[in-house]
Amino acid sequence: MAKKLTKTVGENFIKFLGTAGARFVMIKQLRASGGIWVCCEGTNVLIDPGPGSLVRLASSRPKLDPGKLDAIILTHRHLDHSNDINVMIEGMTDGGFKKRGVLFCPEDALNDDPVVLKHARGLVEKIEILEADRPYSVGNFKFHTSMKHIHSVLTYGLKFNISNTNVSLLTDTKYFGGLADFYKTDILIICVVFVEPRPEVDHLSLSDVESLIRDIKPKKAILTHFGMSMLRAKPQIQAVELSQKLGIEVLAAYDGMTLNL
Repeated sequence: MAKKLTKTVGENFIKFLGTAGARFVMIKQLRASGGIWVCCEGTNVLIDPGPGSLVRLASSRPKLDPGKLDAIILTHRHLDHSNDINVMIEGMTDGGFKKRGVLFCPEDALNDDPVVLKHARGLVEKIEILEADRPYSVGNFKFHTSMKHIHSVLTYGLKFNISNTNVSLLTDTKYFGGLADFYKTDILIICVVFVEPRPEVDHLSLSDVESLIRDIKPKKAILTHFGMSMLRAKPQIQAVELSQKLGIEVLAAYDGMTLNL
């Protein structure tokens, strides 16, 4: 009976604590910016805890306890991805009284103008610096970093496996050749900020995403990290149109959405 109860809460899932992308959606909190919680065979990882991450955990149904976290990953240091990193480290370590957990982050999250405070660094059991095209692991969760993205700070996407399903998170970047080769997976989570291309800004547009989904051919693609123009265009409608055009299931993530695997 105990095993059945454990199964019902979901040992393998991805929960979107927020789907806000870029400054203005984040600042106005038109969408939440809490990051993504991944549970893989009982190992809990929080990816990109932006503003309000702690609040989103507390308001989640069922609630998510930061004290159950085994690791936190920053794909890059921008505030919409990292603002709550220090409070989440305190949550993961029971207010700093239990030295535990791993922080994975690019080097520039710690150097010069750091987003991770020195105080918080001393609370975790280990800090691992993310570099391009390398494997990492914590508990039952194993992931691989992408090549360096074209973005204004050090940025890496992720590829991991949950319950025999390959999942990739294509985070912020300017479109460039070679992205599709790395991100070939069963489930593609992709950040799409703009409807129309803006070459001067290092973010993906809807047309970039269409090209990537067509080339990657995932079983399922999930759009997230929406900017203002995407919200005006209604992500759910854009996802349906992409599904019809590409013959691939495309979903628009929403705040609190859970993907059970």
